[in-house]
Amino acid sequence: MTRGKLWQKKRINTDIYVFAALVMVSFGLLFFSTRSFVINIKDTGLSLFSGIRGAVYAVSSAVSRTLLAVNELVVLRREYNELLERISRYEYLERNTTEVYAENNRLREQLNFSKNATFKHIPAEISGRDPDNVFSAFVINKGTVHGIENNMPVIAFQNGMQALVGKVIQTAHLESLVMPLYDQRCFVAGRLDRERYEGIVEGQSSHALPLLMRSLTKKARDDVNTGDIIVTSGMGGVYPAGIILGRVSKILFQEYETFMELEIESAVDFSRLEYVFVIENKTE
Repeated sequence: MTRGKLWQKKRINTDIYVFAALVMVSFGLLFFSTRSFVINIKDTGLSLFSGIRGAVYAVSSAVSRTLLAVNELVVLRREYNELLERISRYEYLERNTTEVYAENNRLREQLNFSKNATFKHIPAEISGRDPDNVFSAFVINKGTVHGIENNMPVIAFQNGMQALVGKVIQTAHLESLVMPLYDQRCFVAGRLDRERYEGIVEGQSSHALPLLMRSLTKKARDDVNTGDIIVTSGMGGVYPAGIILGRVSKILFQEYETFMELEIESAVDFSRLEYVFVIENKTE
């Protein structure tokens, strides 16, 4: 190929490139000069930053709401615990008030009995049990300094009546030991309050078991009934006459025996005994 033809071909290619470039420039000018396609750089930046600002605001709002909710939960939890503690205190106060009310009623009952008692007496409270005999003797909070002596009878006021509890068997300066009626070593001369038959009342070592009235003549079998009241007879000089021991719960009788026996339900409920009165064996 000759040099002239090469130069001519190269020029044609250059013209094509120039023409293409001009066309592209023309379309670009046409694009930017058309009103519907004008891009406002300021508006574009505003839109972009508005989107970013909105996203940041949404995230910060969500975080704020979450923190606020957590704080509210903490406050509610604290208030809930305070309310529970307050309710617990109210329940405790209510229980104490109920106990104090019941205690006042019991003390008022004992005080009324003390005012109307026919015996010289020393009020006392059960303060403990005999460590050597847990199921029998018990300790009261009055002793020789209060005028307590051995063999003084001890009574209690329950269910509207005065009943025999036992007797003092040991004294100290500020305390005394009482042997209760249900102790098997305790013997009391008793009689049927209505029929006047006499016998000896003794315990069976447990307040859950009935008392026994022994040495009762067989002549009483037609006169005694369950529910009859048994009182002290005053024989022996330890216990004053007329103090209630209990009621007949069962009649024990055999034809071949010389005497009959009675089971007696004690008038004192020893399981809830709290207050007693130590008396002198004489009336005022």
